[in-house]
Amino acid sequence: MATSATPMGAEPTDTLSASGSFTGKVRHIKIASGYGTAIFYGDFVKLVATGTLEKETTTDAAGTPAFVGIFVGVSYTDPNTNQKTFSQFYPASTAASDIMAYVVDDPNVLFRMQADGSLAQTNLGNNIDVAYTAGSTSIGRSKNAADQSTAATTATLPFRIVDFVDGPTSAVGDAYTDIIMKFNVGHQYDNTTGI
Repeated sequence: MATSATPMGAEPTDTLSASGSFTGKVRHIKIASGYGTAIFYGDFVKLVATGTLEKETTTDAAGTPAFVGIFVGVSYTDPNTNQKTFSQFYPASTAASDIMAYVVDDPNVLFRMQADGSLAQTNLGNNIDVAYTAGSTSIGRSKNAADQSTAATTATLPFRIVDFVDGPTSAVGDAYTDIIMKFNVGHQYDNTTGI
């Protein structure tokens, strides 16, 4: 049972695409040298007008979230050691000309998230937002959680609940329910106006 809060961000699990797998749907996208916000495994990211990647932290359900996918790692030449570095998180303000993020950018990707409260079977098919919090530098993981208080039929909410995680450590209605979600609105590849 999920009786304690252990948010882990978005963890890709599957896809609704015809291939049936998100394997091979990881794209390499540049991060600007010196970008000042840390990005963690499981954070949502967006493309910006400079053609680079940034962390998405939109929390306003009435706003226009912009996502290109889920951050799953990074490589860069460490400015202190001059060694090629591979990491689960991008340290804020890293100065390197070769920073490359690994992003699961499939608009139909399914991903697991823990809610910050209890969700019932009646929430299946609801739309939901995310509660954004700072990630963990010690393990390189996002600490974002699905925002249980926003679960509703509201069309502008960025994510859709498509399933529940049912197993030895999680069940529907747990104090911190684990769910399977997909993008509902805001994926940049589905935005007809471009970036």
